[in-house]
Amino acid sequence: MLDLNFRVESVESCAHAAVPQLVFRLAITEAAATDIQSVLLKCQIRIEPTRRDYRAENPERLLEQFGPPSHWGKSMRSLLWTHVQAFVPGFTGRTTADLAVPCSFDFNVAATKYFAAMEEGEIPLEFLFSGTVFYLDGDGNLQVAPISLDKQAGFRLGVAVWKQMMDHYYPHSAWLCLDRDVFDRLLRYKAGSGLPTWEKVIETLLTRKTQQVTS
Repeated sequence: MLDLNFRVESVESCAHAAVPQLVFRLAITEAAATDIQSVLLKCQIRIEPTRRDYRAENPERLLEQFGPPSHWGKSMRSLLWTHVQAFVPGFTGRTTADLAVPCSFDFNVAATKYFAAMEEGEIPLEFLFSGTVFYLDGDGNLQVAPISLDKQAGFRLGVAVWKQMMDHYYPHSAWLCLDRDVFDRLLRYKAGSGLPTWEKVIETLLTRKTQQVTS
């Protein structure tokens, strides 16, 4: 019976992509030495936040997603990060393949919020594999088989890898997605106040809010 197994060996940031992108290197093995013609690989990647220690982290950075630490036992659950696909060329026995994962810097996305909240250490990931395998049987006939749905692999993504990638694509920057009406109000405020940059707009509003609270 055809049986593929997967292991995530490493990860690196792609320095010259249209969007921020991490590339995970997969090791794929098949013990029966079947003549694999190709694999159409699908992968769901999940973040497993309960599989790491948060004592070194600032709990305020996780407040929006999981609430106060006293609630984490119930609120901290597995998070879907993304779905990706890859084409794996033919092989016999063992091969490696790259799984390219585009990364959003939109802070309305739960995965981005979680990655950005981490200051150090590693992020536990779970890769869930599926897809279709094309192979030759003993008589040289082309066969098609699904990848067993129980195929998965764990990996720990270094926080530094993600941060270095985002610093490369967005140096000293962060992105916010605003409702269009809110943006129009900010635009009118910016023009009416004569403020030169969006940073000055936000700084001015934050300063006013702080002064109101402390007065």
